[in-house]
Amino acid sequence: MSKSMTPPSSPPLQTVPGGAAPREPVTAAPRGEAQSPLEESSRRTRWMVTLLIVVALLWTLVPLVWMLMSSFKSAQDVTASTPQFFFAPTLDNYRNLFSGANNLGPYIVHSVLAAGISALLAVGLGALAGYGLARTHMRGKKHLAFWIISTRMAPIAAVVVPLFLIFRGLGLIDSIPGLILAYLTFNLPFAIWLMSAFFAEVPSSLEESALVSGCSRWQAFWMVILPLTKSGLVTTFILCLVFAWNDYAFAVVFSGPNSQTLPIAASQLVTQTGIDWGQLTAIGTIVVVPMMLAGLAVRRWLVTGLTLGAITGE
Repeated sequence: MSKSMTPPSSPPLQTVPGGAAPREPVTAAPRGEAQSPLEESSRRTRWMVTLLIVVALLWTLVPLVWMLMSSFKSAQDVTASTPQFFFAPTLDNYRNLFSGANNLGPYIVHSVLAAGISALLAVGLGALAGYGLARTHMRGKKHLAFWIISTRMAPIAAVVVPLFLIFRGLGLIDSIPGLILAYLTFNLPFAIWLMSAFFAEVPSSLEESALVSGCSRWQAFWMVILPLTKSGLVTTFILCLVFAWNDYAFAVVFSGPNSQTLPIAASQLVTQTGIDWGQLTAIGTIVVVPMMLAGLAVRRWLVTGLTLGAITGE
């Protein structure tokens, strides 16, 4: 008895609406054969994106790595005409920053207090104002949101003189509270604008459910809305902290011997007699590393917050 032979199975044909003839499924070109123009374009796009990422990383990381390396070099290696990639590391630059007249301790305390407190106040007040802006229904709300963030876009030279006159009249020059208020002038508008975008992403039905369950408006905000916008709070705090930590223009105008911050200490190393590159790179490392560590520690909330708040269009 002869066995029946069944033909080999073939891939199913794709049907086309309207009763047209079926089409063969589109498959990728086998390896070794010429690729289609679409595949070639996609491959070139991937290579271009990879190249741009590598260039951006080099542009960002090479100066930071060089600054970190230079902070551990001796004075001879830092000022050598030929860049020294292999050297005996030393901590003299860091020791000199915390000894004698160059004691960096008070500058660090002033920066931590001024930047940290101003960032906390900006997040707290920005959350309250941003929540009200997101939940309020009124004409011109988008124009109001743009006006708030436009105050952040104002050039520093336009606001320094009026603020200086106000602070001098209130006795806030050369004081930590004066620096905190100065930093709030550019951190608070940014915090309000950013937090309103995050609150707009939270469905109002969740808040309404909490109100129906017996919560007050404040309880619904504190126990329901704020936990859902944790990424926004962290993102806003870190960005406000970085802005205040790195500020030089306001610090040089409003601070004095009793309230000078790290950027002011760094500028004092540039004198008419020369530049102490070893100590300058060491203090630059002290300024940069804490903010990098803070960003890495909260990178999950930071990335989520930046991507969530960027799509609202507020």
